[in-house]
Amino acid sequence: MPLDRRLHAYRPDLADARLRGRVEAERFVAGEPATIRVGCVDLKREPSLEAPNDSQLLFGEEVSVFDRREGFAWVQNSTDGYVGWLQEGALGPALPEPSHRITALRTPLLRAPSVKAPYTSFLSLGSRVAVVGSRDRYAEIAGGGWVFAEHLSALDQPEADYVATACRLLGVPYLWGGRSTFGLDCSALVQLALAAAGLSIPRDSDQQENCAALGERLPADITRRRGDLLYWPGHVAIALDSEHVVNATGGPMLVVEEPFEELDRRARADYGSGLRTVRRL
Repeated sequence: MPLDRRLHAYRPDLADARLRGRVEAERFVAGEPATIRVGCVDLKREPSLEAPNDSQLLFGEEVSVFDRREGFAWVQNSTDGYVGWLQEGALGPALPEPSHRITALRTPLLRAPSVKAPYTSFLSLGSRVAVVGSRDRYAEIAGGGWVFAEHLSALDQPEADYVATACRLLGVPYLWGGRSTFGLDCSALVQLALAAAGLSIPRDSDQQENCAALGERLPADITRRRGDLLYWPGHVAIALDSEHVVNATGGPMLVVEEPFEELDRRARADYGSGLRTVRRL
């Protein structure tokens, strides 16, 4: 079986050196480490602003860079293994190990530790940062800039309730390939909520559906419980109880709470199938 190109960096002309012997390519290269230095950057299928967005990367995420071309870099995200092209200007040298994560839905990255300071970017919920200093009520982070300290939590203090985290995102716009609180898709909502709880999971819904780390795989006709992850072909939602879910959906183009039956009817029309898998952590 061919390797999943979403998770393995290989093309006919170039491939990750770690894939030597597993794929054919004209040249194999070792990835160059780099870090995302902007709040959020699109990960694209091709090195073009017009190319489809497959995912996004957040400030502080580490990548391996395999190729650079006309202002774009071909990278693999160390967080979830996703491969694609991003704008080269979003990259910078490797940073110290992160110590904290952003807990506000989004927070400004300020040039100085002051409420009146100009900002350079906004960091999304879930962004991981290394705190290198503090002043007053602000934390200085590696890579340059200050954030309000109360918008941070130590990485060793995960959120206890991933369902509550997902519900905090109600009203966030649906965005295909989005992975931040500026806009996200169905699987990113689940990924972001579970990351806040300290659990790293795959990016896309089909990958999650088959991920053993996501607890027990149960039949679709089981009585649903709060926190169950519900999978249709091409879609995922989180159960709030036996009758309601929270999900990021292209129906209303928002993160919404809605009746399970309403979502299931829409999924049958859109994907040709009702609910097929329940995962219970």
